[in-house]
Amino acid sequence: QAICGKEKGEKMKYVFLIFFINLLPQYDGKSLRRDDSYPKTFEDIKTEIAGYTDVTKAIIDLAVHGKAQNRSYERLAVFADTIGPRLSGSKNLDAAIKYMFSALQEDGLENVHLEPVKIPHWERGEEFAMMLEPRNHSIAILGLGSSVPTPPEGITAEVIVVASFDELHKRAQEAKGKIVVYNEPFISYSETVRYRSQGAVEAAKVGAVASLIRSIASFSIHSPHTGWQSYHPDVPRIPTACISVEDAEMMSRMSLRGTKIVVHLKMGAKTYPDSPSFNTVAEIVGSKYPEQIVLVSGHLDSWDVGQGAMDDGGGAFISWEALSLIKDLGLRPKRTLRLVLWTAEEQGGIGAEQYYQLHKENISNFDIVMESDEGTFKPSGLGFTGNAQARDIVKEIMALLQPINVTDVYDNADGTDIDYWMRDGVPG
Repeated sequence: QAICGKEKGEKMKYVFLIFFINLLPQYDGKSLRRDDSYPKTFEDIKTEIAGYTDVTKAIIDLAVHGKAQNRSYERLAVFADTIGPRLSGSKNLDAAIKYMFSALQEDGLENVHLEPVKIPHWERGEEFAMMLEPRNHSIAILGLGSSVPTPPEGITAEVIVVASFDELHKRAQEAKGKIVVYNEPFISYSETVRYRSQGAVEAAKVGAVASLIRSIASFSIHSPHTGWQSYHPDVPRIPTACISVEDAEMMSRMSLRGTKIVVHLKMGAKTYPDSPSFNTVAEIVGSKYPEQIVLVSGHLDSWDVGQGAMDDGGGAFISWEALSLIKDLGLRPKRTLRLVLWTAEEQGGIGAEQYYQLHKENISNFDIVMESDEGTFKPSGLGFTGNAQARDIVKEIMALLQPINVTDVYDNADGTDIDYWMRDGVPG
């Protein structure tokens, strides 16, 4: 979870910012809203969008060459160094929210406020695993979010290694009373992550006493990865953790040779009552359609074993920077530009879901919802979810970013925190 290069971070801002150029008052074209003022032809829309070339250049110049150069990077570095990891329910997350509340006010943004939510509070505690047979070997583990602890004395049991849920259920009789080790092949994060989220439940169904999941990564250097997992109410809860790719592969090789593997596992995880927390909100209020919302976002919380600089400090801070650049240029969007810094995303989008429940009665006012949470790398375009007409408009808007070669529009916007809106038809 390292902060990426400054130049890449600066360019990433444009992907969000370019959407705002259609909102500026000095280019009062026709509204893109679906009412009587909606343009009659797509050519009208193309002409209007093309009129923002100069504004696009001004935004890029300010971010790349002007006083905002490297600003979001430096802001993020200070934040990550000052606060550190920001686990849901922790004092560090509380400190992060207070820090951002003050920072957004000091930046001169409007309607800066906190919206209360309730979020999970889980702590991993002391944890370790040791292979006892066929040899002594320390296994690197990271407990998964919401995992129950082992008994105080730990669990010592034989291991069964499987490559899939199908194999687990075919060998269900063998798995009873054992520790299930998943050595699932990595296909993609979105496809393979189900072993992390569902691994404990599936292992418990066949009577396993614990589950260890190969980290959801294309490779590792003896580095396990944590993440959230979910229990089912009608299935026993067993301890669960991730292990490194190397240890999963090694135990798989041992198992295929017919070698007996015994592991001792100890986990001191604790789950506390839900904690009060907040989504952090700031705006630039629209001049012409203030009730209409263009939402940009990232999440403030992180896991406890890193600094949260990439997941999702980078996404949160480029979203903030989008508003800062608009403000610095003295521009006033036609629609309200709203920044939301979500809480408890890592626990399944908890803060975002409660925000959705609170605001969905005004869903027709949300014109587009945007989220950055896939890493702040050199950008190539946008992932977009919306109908064909909306996609055509987005392609025209992205063409304005040709000077920095950020013009692609990919299928599907994928974001835990904005999925609630996209399922209801809001473009994302």
